Amino acid sequence: MPDKPNNASDDTDGNSADEEAIVMDDVEAEASFLENLDSKDYPNVLRLTSESEEAHRQGSLDRLERWENNEEVPHVVNFENPSDLRALLTDRRIELLRSVMSEQPDSIRQLADRLNRDVKTVHNDLQVLAEYDIVHFEQAGRAKRPFVPYDSIEVCLEISMSDPADDAAPA
Repeated sequence: MPDKPNNASDDTDGNSADEEAIVMDDVEAEASFLENLDSKDYPNVLRLTSESEEAHRQGSLDRLERWENNEEVPHVVNFENPSDLRALLTDRRIELLRSVMSEQPDSIRQLADRLNRDVKTVHNDLQVLAEYDIVHFEQAGRAKRPFVPYDSIEVCLEISMSDPADDAAPA
């Protein structure tokens, strides 16, 4: 799932194929716990974050405790580097997500027509979003119907001062 290049060379919002790969937190990448869920069983909220490893770990423990208490918890995908999150959420992909969430298309081609975009670039953007459990597909005859199983997608970005101790070289 991680370490796949962002092939957004056809996007018109300043991205190029030369960008670095989008890297998701290793724990999130290997979890794949949503793989076999029915779409009605997904959490209502997907939260995309860019937090420090420590903050993400603590948040995961908090969500686990809430889940064990039968509370609703969001599905969280964390990116250790904020630029990776930004590379994923291009203007064109956000437009695509909004369109899919507002009205599920019958096919990728129908979505491309709705957005006035090339089918291949829409397909590529959908594949990238699917790698991060944001977009999913269901078979409808020969067509694949993209859908977003979440009611909302939240983006949380942590920006904080670095701790001087983090810059100290080990003895």
